[in-house]
This record gives sequence, structure tokens and C-alpha cells, in this order.
Amino acid sequence: MSFTNCLPPRPLNIAVLGASGAVGRELIELLETRSFPINELRLLSSARSSGMKQAWKGKDLTIREVKSEEFRNIDLVFASAGGSVSKQWKKDINFHGALMIDNSSAFRMDPDVPLVVPEVNPKEAFTHKGIIANPNCTTILLTVVLSPLASLVPIKRVVVSTYQSASGAGAKAMEELKQLSNEVLKGKIPKSKILPYSLAFNLFLHNSPLQENNYCEEEMKMVNETKKIMALPDLSLTATCVRVPVLRAHSEAVNIEFSEPYSVEHARQALQAAQGIELLEQIEENRFPMPNDVTGKDNVAVGRIRQDISHANCLELWLCGDQIRKGAALNAIQIAELLLPVL
Repeated sequence: MSFTNCLPPRPLNIAVLGASGAVGRELIELLETRSFPINELRLLSSARSSGMKQAWKGKDLTIREVKSEEFRNIDLVFASAGGSVSKQWKKDINFHGALMIDNSSAFRMDPDVPLVVPEVNPKEAFTHKGIIANPNCTTILLTVVLSPLASLVPIKRVVVSTYQSASGAGAKAMEELKQLSNEVLKGKIPKSKILPYSLAFNLFLHNSPLQENNYCEEEMKMVNETKKIMALPDLSLTATCVRVPVLRAHSEAVNIEFSEPYSVEHARQALQAAQGIELLEQIEENRFPMPNDVTGKDNVAVGRIRQDISHANCLELWLCGDQIRKGAALNAIQIAELLLPVL
């Protein structure tokens, strides 16, 4: 869905930095299918990927090597090539007068950089100083669901366990999962080159670096980013992140403690009325959201909302969302759509 009611006075000149990656390709597809107003689209990547072709509106565009002059006369840059690349090119992008919507973790916790999920804190996008950060994928999915619940009853504590697909590690990890799964089926011993361990018929705790508190980086992203997005600095939140043998779309088991009892029915009504959420509950059939339900879809699917039998003020729920789409590319484009009237 679009988050703006009017079009800009002119089509924009857009650059996609990291155009050859999984999120970059998704960005390009969504810019076309959502009819984003574009005058010129420049596809940028490293020298390794320059010269590759990418389909765009019935023709092939050539991916170009990123250089400072490529940002000249550009209005908006979608950056999705990793934190070091975003840091390297931020000054050049802003020097040429372009707004940068960054999908990396490089600037998310910078107090001067808004961290935006349009369904949750859209007004923050308008406070930018040339850069807006796109949150971590699991954080986006979580806050889309927490926000409508917190608007009715304050949240005190969240306990979340994530089940993260290969797509979170990029296109190469997705291809490796396919390859290694075939090897296992042929009786071979899989040897991973992209991830530290094989995901084929396997799972392991998220492989991002462990921090001093023995939480991994991915878990602390969820903790810190959720507090910033929801403007709840005192929120208690703990996370356990797991990589699972799913190609695309992440899942999360969430336990939410409220300041007072919150009925399942009221929670269900709040979620049904919220933007970006699809309620998927077939209780009699024991059928709830699965990654297959949300792959290639915009909405976060929520189900199995139930009273926590161990705590009167707690609810449990399950959610699934497409990591590449709403967890990355779609959220970035929705941020840009918010700003179309002023770009």
C-alpha cells in the first residue's frame, strides 16, 4: 500500500546502490510494480558486478560501477550494499544533494538518523538530515505487530525467538541452501562456504558476532532498534535468533507482557484493524502463518494469539514476514513514498 496521497511535482532520479543483490533486485521490482514516479533509474554496484543486466519495464538496464559522479543529479538513493559501503558513499551522496535511505546497520542507532517503519513512526521520516535508516528485518516485522497493541495498552516486556531464513544472509546463502539440500538427499556430507554451518536439514543459532553480554549482534539489533522505533527506551526486551532451513521469509514467536490484562479478542481486533498486518488463524484446523504464506507478500501474517497461561498480563503470538520484502526493500520504498510530497 502507498503511504502518500499525492504525487510529487516531477518524477525522481533514483539510484539503487547494491543493485545486484537480493534486496537490490527486490527494490527494482517493487519500484516498477508500485509505479513509483521515476525519471531515471541508475543501478550501481561494485566493479565485480558492473556490466550485468537487470530487467526494468521491459528493457535491460546495465549495472554500473559506483563512483561519486554517479550520484550527480540524483534525488534519492536506496543503499543496500552493506554497512561499509554505506559509510563509504554517504558523504558523496549527500554532497550531490540526494537523500539516502540506507538498508544497512551503519547508521541505525545514530541519534541524528531517523529509524523508520512507516506503520509505526512515520513522522520521524520528516526529521531526516539527508539519511534515513531502514531497520533490521526482524525488527521491522516485530514492531509492525507490537505497535497497534501498544497503542491500546502499554507494553512492559517482550520475549522473542526468531526463525530466520537463508534470505537474511543474501542471495548466495539461498543458493547454497538449495545446493546443499540436494547434496544431503544424494547421501553426501554438505560443506558450507557462505554460512559457517550447513543449513540443509539443519538449524543453528544466528552466526552474527557475540557481544560482551553473550547476546549476538542480531539479537541486540532487535533490542536496541525496537526501543528506538517505538520510542520506548525503558522497554524490557530479550531475543534469541536462530537460522533455519527456509529459503525466504522469517518467523517469530513473541511473548508480550502488558501493564494490565489484555484480552485475546481485543488484541485480535487491534491487529485486524492495523496497516500491514494480515490475521491468519484457522483455529479448528490448527492452521497458522507459515513462511510460504508470506513469501512475495507485503503484509506480516499473525496468528495463534493466545493468553499466556503463566502470566495474567501476557499474550503469546506467532508472526511470519517476507524478509526481503517487508523486512527490507518494501519498507525502504514505503519510507520514500511517505516523503514523495516533499522530495
